[in-house]
This record gives sequence, C-alpha cells and structure tokens, in this order.
Amino acid sequence: MSHLNTLARRLRDHLAKVRQEARDHGDAGYTTETVLITALLAILAMTVVGIIVAKVTAKAKGIDLD
Repeated sequence: MSHLNTLARRLRDHLAKVRQEARDHGDAGYTTETVLITALLAILAMTVVGIIVAKVTAKAKGIDLD
C-alpha cells in the first residue's frame, strides 16, 4: 500500500508542477482550445466511421448468395 501512496503523491506533485508551468507560460487557454477542438474532431470522425460501418453492414446483409 505504501507504493501506491508514493505513486499517488508523486503523480499529484507532477500534475501540480505541470499546471504551474502552464500558468507561468500563459498558454493554458490555447491548450484548452486545442484539446476541445481535437475532441470535437474525434467525435466527428467516430460518427463518420459509425455511419460507414452501418451502411457497409446493411449492404453486406443484403447480398443474396443463392
């Protein structure tokens, strides 16, 4: 259990350091904007893939081998 506590403490310390560096450089807003745009593009891509898979599956089920 001690190892997990150490790992959690080190992770918290690292995240605090990363957040502070982002605040110091003043580019936190740009990073947030980039993450949001990337997430939206990923959602759009998954939607398009889902539509294509549905259409291909429907077409494949419509093939008559008799």
